[in-house]
Amino acid sequence: MHESEQVSILGCGWLGLPLAQDLVQKGYSVKGSSTSDEKALSLRNFNIDGYRIVLKEDEVQGSIQSFLANSEALILNIPPGLRKGHKDHVSQVLQLLPHIKKSSIKKLLFVSSISVFKDGPEPPTIDHSSKPNGTSESALQLSRIETQLQKAVGFKTTILRPGGLFDSQRHPGYILSGRTGLKNPRAPLNLIHKEDVIHSIEQILKLDRWGETFNLVYPYHPAKKEYYMEFCSREGLRPPVYDEDSPSRGKIIDSSKTVQLLNLRLRHRP
Repeated sequence: MHESEQVSILGCGWLGLPLAQDLVQKGYSVKGSSTSDEKALSLRNFNIDGYRIVLKEDEVQGSIQSFLANSEALILNIPPGLRKGHKDHVSQVLQLLPHIKKSSIKKLLFVSSISVFKDGPEPPTIDHSSKPNGTSESALQLSRIETQLQKAVGFKTTILRPGGLFDSQRHPGYILSGRTGLKNPRAPLNLIHKEDVIHSIEQILKLDRWGETFNLVYPYHPAKKEYYMEFCSREGLRPPVYDEDSPSRGKIIDSSKTVQLLNLRLRHRP
C-alpha cells in the first residue's frame, strides 16, 4: 500500500489507537472503531474517522459498511479481553465476512497471538514454518479464526502473532509484582514492545506483504523468574514468588524470519 490510501482499523484501543495516530502522521487516511459512541467520537480529535462497531456472535452492530467503505486494507485488532474463552470469538469475527466481501477491502491483517503455539516441558523453538498446535480454548479459537480468514476469498489475509505486549506504562512485571504461587519459573520470556508491533504493521502495509504469517517477539529469552525478579528489583517493586516444585512449560519464539522479511529493526529490549 502507499501512504495517502485509506485503512480501517477495527479496535482502536491500547495498541490500535497509537497505530492509527502513527498512520495518520505518515499520510494515511484512517477509519477507526470503538465499542462505545463516546470513544468513537473522541477519535476525531486525532484526525481519525471514528465509528462505533460491536461484534456479536450473531450480528455486527454499527455502520459497518460505512466503516469499511473506500478502504483497501482492514486491520482486525480485537481487544484481548474477548479472547478468554467465555465468548464465541470465532462467530464474532465470521460475522464480518459478508460485510468485507461487499466492501472495497482487498487486504486484511489479523492481530493474533503466539498463544496459538503449545508450551512444552522442553521448550520448543517456534519458527516461521511452525504450525499452530495450542490446545487451550483461546488458542483453538484464534487458530480457527486464522484459518477461516486465510481461506476466505475476495481478499488476502496476513496473520501477525505478537508475543506478550508491553510499553513503559504497561508491563507484565507490574502485574506480577507481589504475587505468589506463580507457575513456570524456568519458562523462556517472549515479550515485544508495542512500538515494535506498530512498526511491523506499518511495514506490512508499506511492503504489501499479504497472504503471509509473521511471529513477532524480541530475541531475548531469559527464564521468567530470573527476568521478573530483576525487573521488580530495578523498579523498586515487591518481587513475585514462583512455585519451584511445579514443572515449567514454555516455548521460544524465533522471529528472525519476520525481522528479515519485514526489514525490521526491533528497538525495545524488554
